[in-house]
Amino acid sequence: MPPELSYPPLSSSPAPLAHAAGEVVLIVDDLPDNLSLLHDALDEAGYTVLVATDGPSAIARARQARPAIVLLDALMPGMDGFEVARRLKAEPGTAGIPIVFMTALTETEHVVAAFSAGGVDYVTKPLQPREVLARIAVHTQAARLQRQARNALDAFGHATLVVRAGDGRLLWQTALARNLLRDYFGSEGSAAPVPLIDWLRSQAAGVARGEPPQQLVSARGGRRLTLALHAMTGELAERSLGDDDTDTDPDEAEWLIVASESDDAAVLESLMGQFRLTAREAEVLYWVAKGKTNRDVGDILGASPRTVTKHMEHILPKLGVETRTAAAALVLARVPGFSASRG
Repeated sequence: MPPELSYPPLSSSPAPLAHAAGEVVLIVDDLPDNLSLLHDALDEAGYTVLVATDGPSAIARARQARPAIVLLDALMPGMDGFEVARRLKAEPGTAGIPIVFMTALTETEHVVAAFSAGGVDYVTKPLQPREVLARIAVHTQAARLQRQARNALDAFGHATLVVRAGDGRLLWQTALARNLLRDYFGSEGSAAPVPLIDWLRSQAAGVARGEPPQQLVSARGGRRLTLALHAMTGELAERSLGDDDTDTDPDEAEWLIVASESDDAAVLESLMGQFRLTAREAEVLYWVAKGKTNRDVGDILGASPRTVTKHMEHILPKLGVETRTAAAALVLARVPGFSASRG
């Protein structure tokens, strides 16, 4: 469940015109005539109102108009609101749009389904326009601040993402982070790549035990992507994952991850030239010289530990040494720009 939000008093102006003017609200309901009162209230508050009467039309309009918020009927014939929400959250262009469900169903399973599908809130029918306007004001402001933060990170070239540990959902990411995940893991959409999810869960468990988090490294040729776990965000950030006095589920924790890319092409070229190594042998030696185990090197390069061992059997004679330690020492002594502390 999302953290509690503070709504403006209903007796006050529900949405200042300075904030509402020009912002688009998409209302999705198979019976839009029932929502004329809400439509009029939104229009009077300064919003631009769009209406869709079915799931596919709602998705198409959201893609085209990029509304500030979507008011979504949960139960519609054909594609229901839950599926509409899941599809919108699966696309980078619409994933950041807050979705408020409109439903006459208040049973726990329906509320849970709404939040699981990506909703940030829900209102019950019959709708109370002032209440809906108050909720819209809160959620559009929160979304606006998130967009500004993401735009600032993008502008400074930061690759940042937030991932939920339990289901591996990418809650938001900068454009640079999206490109790096695609380049190194071949992943797109709302789900984080499997290696990242596995790493995050293991690190989150370690943090709960008081252990410092370790980085995740992936390499492609001379390029290297490093993922660092920085902080837990949201409601759980102020709670201890190991606190028995709370009933908070650690799987709901949202983690901030910062990605950085570096280029080791020059060092790899030097390794290949000095020791007559193949490109893959140079990559293996690079990481062995940094103290990585065969399993670590395999994880970084996407190979099995046995394959790494086979490469080392060819590398050691080329270097004229017998042990990994001696190979690492030789690399440190002979390769300009190499540091065992890097990576």
